[in-house]
Amino acid sequence: MENKFSIEDAVTKLWDKLDGWLDAIILKLPNIIMAIVVMILFYILARVIRKLLRKLLAKSVNQKSVQEIIGKVAFVIIMLLGFFVALGVLELNKVLTSILAGAGVIGLAIGLALQGTLNNTFGGLILSFMPKLKIDDFIESDGYSGFVSEINLRNIVLRQPDNNYVVIPNSNFIDGSFTNYSISERSRISIACGVGYESSLQEVEDLVVKLISDNFAQKEDEGVEFFFTEFGDSSINFIVRFWIDMANNKHKLAATHKAVKIIKENFDNQNINIPFPIRTLDFNKNNLQVLIDNGSEKA
Repeated sequence: MENKFSIEDAVTKLWDKLDGWLDAIILKLPNIIMAIVVMILFYILARVIRKLLRKLLAKSVNQKSVQEIIGKVAFVIIMLLGFFVALGVLELNKVLTSILAGAGVIGLAIGLALQGTLNNTFGGLILSFMPKLKIDDFIESDGYSGFVSEINLRNIVLRQPDNNYVVIPNSNFIDGSFTNYSISERSRISIACGVGYESSLQEVEDLVVKLISDNFAQKEDEGVEFFFTEFGDSSINFIVRFWIDMANNKHKLAATHKAVKIIKENFDNQNINIPFPIRTLDFNKNNLQVLIDNGSEKA
């Protein structure tokens, strides 16, 4: 006997199926409401615990990045617990078992697919607990310098002095090197200059050392260091090194600016020449030929 498709039979079966689902939903309605309530309660609990953790960590941990990451991890863990409890309320134990059984396989697949992202995540955890790196520190890394404005699980954000932001992936930052100008209160800077060959070198040294010592206070075990470095093309060159309070690059620029002005002004007062490169053209040893209008040459 040939089976014939009947629209009425299909609609009846679909309606019976929907009716069965509706009955199941009505029967499970108390469980569904309870599961929603459980998720809401766990959400509130997660927010409260995150807030409490931040307050407790603020007293013992100075790094804001550590406080933020621990708070986020605690929030996620509590929400996952709430999700599993909600599944239990809905009597979806088989679903829960399937989720837990497949978590390992899914985790492995995600780990292989997101190696770079996981690298950055673990890098963020490492950076957050590094004692040599904190929010608002002024650092230099990979050719960029600025204040650390954010450390998260993916990248570190630098606010440059011109107010532009640089985002550096954590993996790149961990594998590379960086300079933190905010760790130490004092740093030593160098200024290079040159004086004419006719200058008294001892007079130059004594004057520069006195100027720097008078204008930049040096603490114990510090001091102004002066060294002549080379016989240049048009000058005898030297460097002077001294210590300053320095927490960022602006302090270095300001100190250099001040020292250069002081040295130049006093060199002028003492008639000490700071020469610039000079090139002399000698035509006596060369034959200079000029082309005249009639085509002949005149030596």
